[in-house]
Amino acid sequence: MSKLRPIDLAREHSITPQAVRNYETDCLIPPADRTASGYRVYTGLHAAALRAFLALVPAHGHATAREIMRALNTNQLDAALSTIDRSHAQLQRDRETLDAVAEAIGHLTATPQPAPDRRSTSSIGDLAHRLDVTTATLRNWEDAEIVVPQRSPAGHRTYDAADVRDAELAHLLRRGGYGLDQIAVVVKQIRTAGGTQALSGALDEWRRRLTTRGIAMLDAANRLSAYLAFLDVT
Repeated sequence: MSKLRPIDLAREHSITPQAVRNYETDCLIPPADRTASGYRVYTGLHAAALRAFLALVPAHGHATAREIMRALNTNQLDAALSTIDRSHAQLQRDRETLDAVAEAIGHLTATPQPAPDRRSTSSIGDLAHRLDVTTATLRNWEDAEIVVPQRSPAGHRTYDAADVRDAELAHLLRRGGYGLDQIAVVVKQIRTAGGTQALSGALDEWRRRLTTRGIAMLDAANRLSAYLAFLDVT
């Protein structure tokens, strides 16, 4: 294999040689061999690893990209693939939630809505599990007046169908980068079925982000495949 210096890898991605060395230290690319005088020697293997990691970041997020590469670089292929699967599943969940919210907007703006069924309720633990968030997150949303549950005679929080819908919407927009104050306004709009322009705009923007992320996942898969060919894990 041809020998490459840190600067050679760095130039391709407009990053610094120190960044390349940091990625090696963090196990995001494999360890480099050293010359007799202690200089790092990289190869096509390292170039492929760096391309894969930097493609994974916009596709799956920085934390997930690190998890994937560390697993691959410590011979844990199944763990890396499992992490990728979870990220793809989350994207699909986001799409389904987005479609559900868009449909709800259509119903809310087209026809008067019946009162929510207060007989069907979820506990705070049930809702946290459904959304894969902590109960503390739900309490924060309550403080921000995003999702305000009823209380049982014993004082326990109970969430009806409308509350669950609001929580799904809040979860979607939170992942889209919206602040709690913004989300509170949006949820209030869908509750009242009026002034949905801001909500529609937020959902359109999030749909564009999902499309961009899906395309990035395709590019990341291609880069990962090239790296796995170097690793010869099949």
